[in-house]
Amino acid sequence: MTVTLVLTLLLSVLIGLSLGLLGGGGSILTVPILTYVAGLDPKEAIAASLFVVGVTSAVSAVNHARNGRVKWRTGLVFGAAGMAGAFLGGLAGGYIPGTVLMVAFALMMVATSLAMIRGRRNSTAAPHDGELPVGKVVAEGLVVGLVTGLVGAGGGFLVVPALALLGGLSMPVAVGTSLVVIAMKSFAGLAGYLTTVSLDWALVGAVTVAAVAGSFAGARLAGRIPEAALRKGFGIFVLVMGVFVLVQELPGAAGTAVGITAAAAGAAAAVCWFVVPRCPLRTPLTA
Repeated sequence: MTVTLVLTLLLSVLIGLSLGLLGGGGSILTVPILTYVAGLDPKEAIAASLFVVGVTSAVSAVNHARNGRVKWRTGLVFGAAGMAGAFLGGLAGGYIPGTVLMVAFALMMVATSLAMIRGRRNSTAAPHDGELPVGKVVAEGLVVGLVTGLVGAGGGFLVVPALALLGGLSMPVAVGTSLVVIAMKSFAGLAGYLTTVSLDWALVGAVTVAAVAGSFAGARLAGRIPEAALRKGFGIFVLVMGVFVLVQELPGAAGTAVGITAAAAGAAAAVCWFVVPRCPLRTPLTA
Protein backbone atom coordinates (compact mmCIF):
# COMPACT_ATOMS: atom_id res chain seq x y z
CA MET A 1 0.00 0.00 0.00
CA THR A 2 1.53 3.32 -1.12
CA VAL A 3 1.74 6.50 0.93
CA THR A 4 -0.59 8.20 -1.55
CA LEU A 5 -3.25 5.54 -1.10
CA VAL A 6 -2.95 5.66 2.70
CA LEU A 7 -3.31 9.46 2.67
CA THR A 8 -6.29 9.22 0.30
CA LEU A 9 -8.06 6.74 2.58
CA LEU A 10 -7.37 8.76 5.73
CA LEU A 11 -8.76 11.89 4.12
CA SER A 12 -11.74 9.90 2.83
CA VAL A 13 -12.85 9.33 6.43
CA LEU A 14 -13.49 13.09 6.57
CA ILE A 15 -15.94 12.72 3.67
CA GLY A 16 -18.15 10.39 5.68
CA LEU A 17 -17.71 12.43 8.85
CA SER A 18 -18.91 15.55 7.03
CA LEU A 19 -21.91 13.78 5.49
CA GLY A 20 -22.90 11.99 8.68
CA LEU A 21 -22.53 15.05 10.89
CA LEU A 22 -23.55 17.92 8.62
CA GLY A 23 -25.60 16.25 5.87
CA GLY A 24 -23.46 17.94 3.20
CA GLY A 25 -19.95 18.73 2.05
CA GLY A 26 -19.33 15.33 0.48
CA SER A 27 -18.70 16.47 -3.09
CA ILE A 28 -16.80 19.54 -1.92
CA LEU A 29 -14.32 17.25 -0.15
CA THR A 30 -14.34 14.18 -2.40
CA VAL A 31 -13.49 15.78 -5.74
CA PRO A 32 -10.36 17.62 -4.46
CA ILE A 33 -9.16 14.49 -2.60
CA LEU A 34 -9.52 12.27 -5.66
CA THR A 35 -8.05 14.88 -8.02
CA TYR A 36 -5.15 16.36 -6.05
CA VAL A 37 -4.25 13.46 -3.75
CA ALA A 38 -5.25 10.28 -5.63
CA GLY A 39 -4.32 11.85 -9.00
CA LEU A 40 -7.51 11.04 -10.91
CA ASP A 41 -8.61 12.92 -14.02
CA PRO A 42 -11.22 15.57 -13.07
CA LYS A 43 -14.05 13.78 -14.89
CA GLU A 44 -13.10 10.46 -13.28
CA ALA A 45 -12.91 12.21 -9.90
CA ILE A 46 -16.39 13.69 -10.32
CA ALA A 47 -17.87 10.34 -11.39
CA ALA A 48 -16.12 8.50 -8.56
CA SER A 49 -17.25 11.13 -6.06
CA LEU A 50 -20.87 10.56 -7.07
CA PHE A 51 -20.53 6.86 -6.20
CA VAL A 52 -18.66 7.51 -2.95
CA VAL A 53 -21.06 10.24 -1.82
CA GLY A 54 -24.14 8.30 -2.97
CA VAL A 55 -23.25 5.11 -1.08
CA THR A 56 -22.02 6.98 2.00
CA SER A 57 -25.14 9.16 2.10
CA ALA A 58 -27.43 6.13 1.76
CA VAL A 59 -25.69 4.24 4.57
CA SER A 60 -25.61 7.30 6.80
CA ALA A 61 -29.29 7.99 6.09
CA VAL A 62 -30.14 4.53 7.41
CA ASN A 63 -28.17 5.24 10.59
CA HIS A 64 -30.03 8.53 11.05
CA ALA A 65 -33.36 6.87 10.31
CA ARG A 66 -32.82 4.33 13.09
CA ASN A 67 -32.65 7.27 15.47
CA GLY A 68 -35.75 8.94 14.03
CA ARG A 69 -33.87 11.69 12.19
CA VAL A 70 -35.16 11.08 8.63
CA LYS A 71 -38.50 12.22 7.18
CA TRP A 72 -38.81 9.83 4.26
CA ARG A 73 -41.71 11.45 2.42
CA THR A 74 -40.09 14.86 2.57
CA GLY A 75 -36.72 13.46 1.49
CA LEU A 76 -38.05 11.38 -1.40
CA VAL A 77 -40.26 14.17 -2.77
CA PHE A 78 -37.48 16.73 -2.36
CA GLY A 79 -35.04 14.37 -4.07
CA ALA A 80 -37.34 13.71 -7.03
CA ALA A 81 -38.01 17.43 -7.50
CA GLY A 82 -34.29 18.14 -7.08
CA MET A 83 -33.42 15.64 -9.82
CA ALA A 84 -35.83 17.38 -12.21
CA GLY A 85 -34.43 20.79 -11.30
CA ALA A 86 -30.87 19.53 -11.69
CA PHE A 87 -31.63 18.34 -15.21
CA LEU A 88 -32.93 21.79 -16.17
CA GLY A 89 -29.97 23.45 -14.46
CA GLY A 90 -27.57 21.21 -16.35
CA LEU A 91 -29.13 22.25 -19.65
CA ALA A 92 -28.88 25.95 -18.78
CA GLY A 93 -25.35 25.60 -17.39
CA GLY A 94 -24.00 24.69 -20.82
CA TYR A 95 -24.63 28.27 -21.96
CA ILE A 96 -23.00 30.05 -18.98
CA PRO A 97 -19.21 30.51 -18.58
CA GLY A 98 -17.69 28.21 -15.96
CA THR A 99 -16.06 31.03 -13.99
CA VAL A 100 -19.38 32.87 -13.72
CA LEU A 101 -21.05 29.69 -12.43
CA MET A 102 -18.36 29.03 -9.83
CA VAL A 103 -18.33 32.63 -8.55
CA ALA A 104 -22.13 32.54 -8.26
CA PHE A 105 -21.82 29.18 -6.51
CA ALA A 106 -19.34 30.60 -3.99
CA LEU A 107 -21.42 33.72 -3.32
CA MET A 108 -24.46 31.53 -2.69
CA MET A 109 -22.43 29.42 -0.28
CA VAL A 110 -21.38 32.55 1.63
CA ALA A 111 -24.97 33.85 1.80
CA THR A 112 -26.25 30.44 2.91
CA SER A 113 -23.55 30.10 5.56
CA LEU A 114 -24.35 33.51 7.07
CA ALA A 115 -28.04 32.56 7.26
CA MET A 116 -27.15 29.32 9.05
CA ILE A 117 -24.78 31.03 11.49
CA ARG A 118 -27.37 33.73 12.27
CA GLY A 119 -30.19 31.20 12.64
CA ARG A 120 -33.90 31.93 12.93
CA ARG A 121 -34.61 35.14 14.82
CA ASN A 122 -38.35 34.54 15.09
CA SER A 123 -38.86 32.85 18.42
CA THR A 124 -42.35 31.71 17.41
CA ALA A 125 -41.00 29.61 14.53
CA ALA A 126 -39.64 26.79 16.64
CA PRO A 127 -38.10 23.83 14.79
CA HIS A 128 -40.27 20.74 14.41
CA ASP A 129 -39.84 17.15 13.27
CA GLY A 130 -42.96 16.64 11.16
CA GLU A 131 -43.29 16.03 7.42
CA LEU A 132 -43.34 19.21 5.32
CA PRO A 133 -46.20 20.15 2.94
CA VAL A 134 -45.68 18.45 -0.44
CA GLY A 135 -46.13 21.67 -2.44
CA LYS A 136 -43.49 23.48 -0.43
CA VAL A 137 -41.08 20.55 -0.69
CA VAL A 138 -41.51 20.34 -4.48
CA ALA A 139 -40.91 24.09 -4.90
CA GLU A 140 -37.79 24.07 -2.71
CA GLY A 141 -36.53 20.88 -4.37
CA LEU A 142 -36.86 22.36 -7.85
CA VAL A 143 -35.00 25.54 -6.87
CA VAL A 144 -32.19 23.69 -5.07
CA GLY A 145 -31.93 21.16 -7.90
CA LEU A 146 -31.75 23.95 -10.47
CA VAL A 147 -28.89 25.62 -8.61
CA THR A 148 -26.95 22.41 -8.03
CA GLY A 149 -27.47 21.39 -11.65
CA LEU A 150 -25.93 24.69 -12.75
CA VAL A 151 -22.81 24.35 -10.60
CA GLY A 152 -22.47 20.55 -10.55
CA ALA A 153 -22.36 20.03 -6.77
CA GLY A 154 -24.25 17.54 -4.65
CA GLY A 155 -26.31 20.21 -2.97
CA GLY A 156 -26.15 19.23 0.70
CA PHE A 157 -24.98 22.74 1.54
CA LEU A 158 -28.30 24.01 0.16
CA VAL A 159 -30.61 21.13 1.09
CA VAL A 160 -29.88 21.35 4.82
CA PRO A 161 -30.58 25.12 5.06
CA ALA A 162 -33.71 24.70 2.91
CA LEU A 163 -35.05 22.05 5.29
CA ALA A 164 -33.86 23.78 8.49
CA LEU A 165 -34.43 27.47 7.78
CA LEU A 166 -37.25 27.42 5.22
CA GLY A 167 -38.92 24.16 6.21
CA GLY A 168 -38.44 24.59 9.94
CA LEU A 169 -37.05 21.11 10.63
CA SER A 170 -34.62 20.76 13.51
CA MET A 171 -31.00 20.52 12.40
CA PRO A 172 -30.50 16.80 13.21
CA VAL A 173 -33.63 15.88 11.20
CA ALA A 174 -32.65 18.24 8.36
CA VAL A 175 -29.22 16.56 8.23
CA GLY A 176 -30.68 13.03 8.14
CA THR A 177 -33.31 13.91 5.52
CA SER A 178 -30.72 15.71 3.39
CA LEU A 179 -28.77 12.47 3.04
CA VAL A 180 -31.73 10.82 1.29
CA VAL A 181 -31.80 13.67 -1.23
CA ILE A 182 -28.04 13.56 -1.81
CA ALA A 183 -28.06 9.79 -2.38
CA MET A 184 -30.84 10.06 -4.99
CA LYS A 185 -29.16 12.87 -6.92
CA SER A 186 -25.71 11.26 -6.72
CA PHE A 187 -26.84 7.94 -8.21
CA ALA A 188 -28.76 9.76 -10.95
CA GLY A 189 -25.64 11.74 -11.87
CA LEU A 190 -23.44 8.63 -11.71
CA ALA A 191 -25.66 6.83 -14.22
CA GLY A 192 -25.01 9.59 -16.72
CA TYR A 193 -21.24 9.70 -16.17
CA LEU A 194 -20.78 5.93 -16.51
CA THR A 195 -21.82 6.15 -20.16
CA THR A 196 -18.56 7.96 -20.97
CA VAL A 197 -16.20 7.42 -17.99
CA SER A 198 -14.59 4.22 -16.68
CA LEU A 199 -13.50 3.99 -13.04
CA ASP A 200 -10.83 2.22 -11.03
CA TRP A 201 -13.36 0.33 -8.92
CA ALA A 202 -10.75 -1.02 -6.50
CA LEU A 203 -9.72 2.53 -5.54
CA VAL A 204 -13.32 3.78 -5.55
CA GLY A 205 -14.40 0.87 -3.36
CA ALA A 206 -11.60 1.49 -0.83
CA VAL A 207 -12.42 5.19 -0.64
CA THR A 208 -16.10 4.36 -0.19
CA VAL A 209 -15.39 1.97 2.70
CA ALA A 210 -13.30 4.64 4.44
CA ALA A 211 -16.00 7.26 3.90
CA VAL A 212 -18.74 4.94 5.22
CA ALA A 213 -16.64 4.33 8.35
CA GLY A 214 -16.45 8.09 8.89
CA SER A 215 -20.20 8.42 8.38
CA PHE A 216 -20.91 6.17 11.38
CA ALA A 217 -18.93 8.52 13.62
CA GLY A 218 -20.63 11.55 12.08
CA ALA A 219 -24.13 10.11 12.58
CA ARG A 220 -23.41 9.38 16.25
CA LEU A 221 -22.11 12.91 16.83
CA ALA A 222 -25.09 14.53 15.04
CA GLY A 223 -27.49 13.25 17.67
CA ARG A 224 -25.39 14.55 20.56
CA ILE A 225 -24.38 18.04 19.45
CA PRO A 226 -26.80 20.85 20.46
CA GLU A 227 -29.02 22.33 17.73
CA ALA A 228 -27.44 25.80 17.75
CA ALA A 229 -23.88 24.47 17.77
CA LEU A 230 -24.56 22.10 14.86
CA ARG A 231 -26.21 24.84 12.82
CA LYS A 232 -23.38 27.28 13.49
CA GLY A 233 -20.74 24.63 12.74
CA PHE A 234 -22.39 23.83 9.41
CA GLY A 235 -22.49 27.54 8.57
CA ILE A 236 -18.79 28.03 9.34
CA PHE A 237 -17.86 24.97 7.25
CA VAL A 238 -19.80 26.26 4.23
CA LEU A 239 -18.41 29.79 4.70
CA VAL A 240 -14.81 28.54 4.63
CA MET A 241 -15.46 26.49 1.48
CA GLY A 242 -17.24 29.40 -0.20
CA VAL A 243 -14.31 31.75 0.45
CA PHE A 244 -11.90 29.08 -0.81
CA VAL A 245 -13.81 28.80 -4.10
CA LEU A 246 -13.87 32.59 -4.50
CA VAL A 247 -10.11 32.80 -3.96
CA GLN A 248 -9.57 30.08 -6.58
CA GLU A 249 -11.92 31.53 -9.20
CA LEU A 250 -11.43 35.30 -9.02
CA PRO A 251 -8.54 36.92 -10.95
CA GLY A 252 -5.22 37.22 -9.10
CA ALA A 253 -5.58 40.54 -7.25
CA ALA A 254 -9.28 40.09 -6.51
CA GLY A 255 -8.77 36.55 -5.23
CA THR A 256 -5.90 37.68 -3.01
CA ALA A 257 -8.02 40.54 -1.64
CA VAL A 258 -10.85 38.14 -0.78
CA GLY A 259 -8.41 35.80 0.96
CA ILE A 260 -6.80 38.60 3.00
CA THR A 261 -10.20 40.04 3.94
CA ALA A 262 -11.48 36.61 5.00
CA ALA A 263 -8.35 35.96 7.08
CA ALA A 264 -8.66 39.36 8.80
CA ALA A 265 -12.35 38.77 9.52
CA GLY A 266 -11.55 35.33 10.93
CA ALA A 267 -8.83 36.74 13.18
CA ALA A 268 -11.16 39.49 14.40
CA ALA A 269 -13.88 36.91 15.13
CA ALA A 270 -11.40 34.77 17.10
CA VAL A 271 -10.22 37.76 19.16
CA CYS A 272 -13.84 38.73 19.85
CA TRP A 273 -14.75 35.19 20.90
CA PHE A 274 -11.79 34.56 23.22
CA VAL A 275 -10.96 38.07 24.50
CA VAL A 276 -14.09 40.27 24.51
CA PRO A 277 -16.32 39.41 27.51
CA ARG A 278 -19.58 40.40 25.79
CA CYS A 279 -18.75 39.28 22.27
CA PRO A 280 -21.97 39.15 20.19
CA LEU A 281 -20.72 35.96 18.53
CA ARG A 282 -21.32 34.13 21.79
CA THR A 283 -24.94 35.25 22.01
CA PRO A 284 -27.11 32.10 21.93
CA LEU A 285 -28.97 31.60 18.66
CA THR A 286 -32.72 31.75 18.92
CA ALA A 287 -34.64 28.83 17.46
